[in-house]
Amino acid sequence: MSRAIPHLSEWRRERLRTTLWVVPTAEVVAAVALFLLTYALDRAAYRRDLTLPSWVNGGSADAARQILTATAAAVITVVGLVFSITIVALTLASTQFGPRILRNFVRDRGTQVTLGTFVATFVYSVLVLGSVSHGGIGFVPHLSITVALALLLVDLGVLIYFIHHVATSIQLPQVIASIAGDLAAAIKTEVIAGPQPADRETGPSDTELLFRIEQDGATVPAPTSGYLQFVGYPTLVDIAEHAEAVIQLLHRPGHFVVEGLPLARVWPATAAPEVGRGFARTHATGAHRTLAQDLAFAIDQLSEIAIRALSPAVNDTFTALTCIDWLGDGLCKVSAQWNPDRIHRDTRGHVRVIAAPSSYARLVDRAFDKIRQAGRGVPAVMIRQLEAIMKILDYTNNDEQRSALRRQADMIWRSTCESVAEPNDRADVQRRYDEIVGSKEQPERAKNSLRE
Repeated sequence: MSRAIPHLSEWRRERLRTTLWVVPTAEVVAAVALFLLTYALDRAAYRRDLTLPSWVNGGSADAARQILTATAAAVITVVGLVFSITIVALTLASTQFGPRILRNFVRDRGTQVTLGTFVATFVYSVLVLGSVSHGGIGFVPHLSITVALALLLVDLGVLIYFIHHVATSIQLPQVIASIAGDLAAAIKTEVIAGPQPADRETGPSDTELLFRIEQDGATVPAPTSGYLQFVGYPTLVDIAEHAEAVIQLLHRPGHFVVEGLPLARVWPATAAPEVGRGFARTHATGAHRTLAQDLAFAIDQLSEIAIRALSPAVNDTFTALTCIDWLGDGLCKVSAQWNPDRIHRDTRGHVRVIAAPSSYARLVDRAFDKIRQAGRGVPAVMIRQLEAIMKILDYTNNDEQRSALRRQADMIWRSTCESVAEPNDRADVQRRYDEIVGSKEQPERAKNSLRE
């Protein structure tokens, strides 16, 4: 079964999710609609067309103005104060977790809903306040005032939730687990792929096409500089099919591309201008990396937290161990299901897009190298990395994966011999290393248990 390739619309939804204005805007629109409804009912009650329940507020116009003014002022003051304090707390936390925690805060649905609820209540209260003085002599929107008071109670509950949510979300285990969850989601979309049916494979092979591209192809330069965030492969296949061309991509999402330097190669060369014009619809670049198609980004985030924890300024070994545990969990999933798509064909089975290669060994290196270097001389880090490798080995399904992990184990052991002076500490590390060297992996069993 082949995996579903994310479309550009999914990337746009992710971009919208990382903004603070979408959900609040939707809630403000809902507040305006609610006001129009309650105002219409108040006007109907004022004309004696209907009777409002007895529990609806029945004060005077002056009392209504005072209630609504106090409500609007209190809501906007509280939201400004709470969010200011929260940003300060997150800024301090980011010194340990990295600056990306602020981006995760903006991306969080709880944050967006809280901001939207407060702003919507403020807008609703101001609209109702305006209707008191413009509704005619003796007109007071009693139902609208009652709804404003109800929204105020909702805001109180949302405020309590938000304080709890922020206090929980900035705790270290929660931050790490959240990033690990993003890694697991990225694994499901990026590394799981099934072989395409043999009857759809027509035309020259990818090896032959790569040779033709190398000999007679033309390059397509990058239109802008920045991190490659998304590639719309289905759209790119359609463009290549329309141009009767084959596209070799030179960069994957997560790479930094420079304006004017080669972004792709196209064969035949005469199709390069048409394909280049279509790249604006298939390639998205920006100032930062995203998780949309960049599996290594989540690994780098966990590695960054571990490196900061091992720095002399923080010296928090247990945080680094937690990151190693979650990195090991992610690589177990990657190892058991590693089968990324590189060849993309059109409906007739012809090769149209050849993506930049994705390396399993590269992911392993990103998960272990920097932490091993930062944890040099710390036996606990060496031991936990070797234990993680032992777990990952149970999920591997080929010798290439096992060789990449064995290479990391060898580097960890050499680093231990060079940096750990205490013989007993070295002996603890060596026991784990010897288990890896002498282990007999059972990848198929572990792979099946993961799928179950």
